[in-house]
Amino acid sequence: MTNPWLAAVMALFLWWFSTGIIIWRVKRADHEGRDAHLWSVILGLPLLVGGFGVLRQTLDDASAQGAFAGFVAALAIWGWIELAFLSGIIAGPNTRPCPPFAPMWERFLRACGTIAWHELALMGTLGVLAQISEGATNRFGLWTFAILFFARISAKLNLFFGVPRIHTEFLPRPLAHLPSHFRVAPMNAVFPLSITALSFATACFLERLWSATTEGQIIGFTLLSALTLLALLEHWFMVLPLPDQKLWRWMIPSNRAALTPANASGMTRPEKPLTVRK
Repeated sequence: MTNPWLAAVMALFLWWFSTGIIIWRVKRADHEGRDAHLWSVILGLPLLVGGFGVLRQTLDDASAQGAFAGFVAALAIWGWIELAFLSGIIAGPNTRPCPPFAPMWERFLRACGTIAWHELALMGTLGVLAQISEGATNRFGLWTFAILFFARISAKLNLFFGVPRIHTEFLPRPLAHLPSHFRVAPMNAVFPLSITALSFATACFLERLWSATTEGQIIGFTLLSALTLLALLEHWFMVLPLPDQKLWRWMIPSNRAALTPANASGMTRPEKPLTVRK
């Protein structure tokens, strides 16, 4: 893992595959019974434990392999937290749909309530990673998690304030209430700020890549540049008419349970349709 082009391709593959496998698991758990989501999170704990273990071992490894291992370890930690969120285990105290014409302040409070525990888990994990990475030679794992964290906050704010394209088909049953807090709108004031911030971050990482002097730095900043570019691309997917959902739709397991009376009653769909709010 000393070729920056290969590192960029690997970052792209891991972004696509890790997203797809989480979607596949939570959608499959929807049809496997009441406790399937909980068991997904429990059986996925090796991702969290292994991620922290590997990241801790790479802190003093300045090689290209160390940078890549730190990157993958941060993805493993992030993946488990996302699995716990999408499974409804670490989400928030509010599990009720938002009234369709609630005022902005109420929508915001309700939306915060749907993801409160998830955000606290992410912030706590970021704080732990910052603490254990203090003064370390290899901090690419920390930077990887930080990019994912701030890009996700930006994406959630854009979904709340309104974007033209929102895909709800990937949300599992425990989060069926979540789309009622989204807003479909032509544009919002946060989106240009998000695009500018992500573009600036990408430029900074590319500049560090250009001035890198070791293989570890080259691979590390290549991975960070690629990940930030992917986060920027995900933001553009919210507004551009591109069939990005096809990247993962084929990974959703088909199941005859979709035709059962329980699912036909609307349990797998948001209780309130998305509407354009002024």
